Amino acid sequence: MILMHDIIREGHPTLREVAKEMTFPLTAEEKKLGEDLLQFLINSQDPEIANKHGLRSGIGIAAPQVNVSKRMFALYLPDSKGNQISLVVINPKIVSHSVEGSYVATGEGCLSVDRDVPGYVPRHARITVKFFTPNGEEKKMRLKGLPAIAFQHELDHLNGIMFYDHINKDNPFAEIPNASPLEE
Repeated sequence: MILMHDIIREGHPTLREVAKEMTFPLTAEEKKLGEDLLQFLINSQDPEIANKHGLRSGIGIAAPQVNVSKRMFALYLPDSKGNQISLVVINPKIVSHSVEGSYVATGEGCLSVDRDVPGYVPRHARITVKFFTPNGEEKKMRLKGLPAIAFQHELDHLNGIMFYDHINKDNPFAEIPNASPLEE
């Protein structure tokens, strides 16, 4: 079971590496890592388990955040219609995106960042993505709203990018052209 002490924090060199592509079939260890990442998110959103183990709530976590520099992450959150998205994503790519942008009005957070970082993080409002499941099945999905933002946040982790790298340093709350806020 992944706990908070297993999650590396900003400043750790692995968080700035470009993670390695994964090859199929995945090893048993790699499959277990995917399951563990997803289970962490499920546990972190369960008040009883989170409280018992001191877990911060998360909707996404990437393998580099547990010091494994591989192109894998998990997402666990509802979509705009209230359907639960529960995914382990391998070798993800954004194949297309909207011109329109979006950002979380309250700012983004990260399990690897133990402080509030004020400011808007510009993201694409809608994305079409391709990725593989842990069993090697290729998937294509369209995402919008918070799932699209979470996917982009986790994909950044695979490329050594932290969410605050996108924030306007001079004016963190500057209006983002052609973007609307996502109200949580």
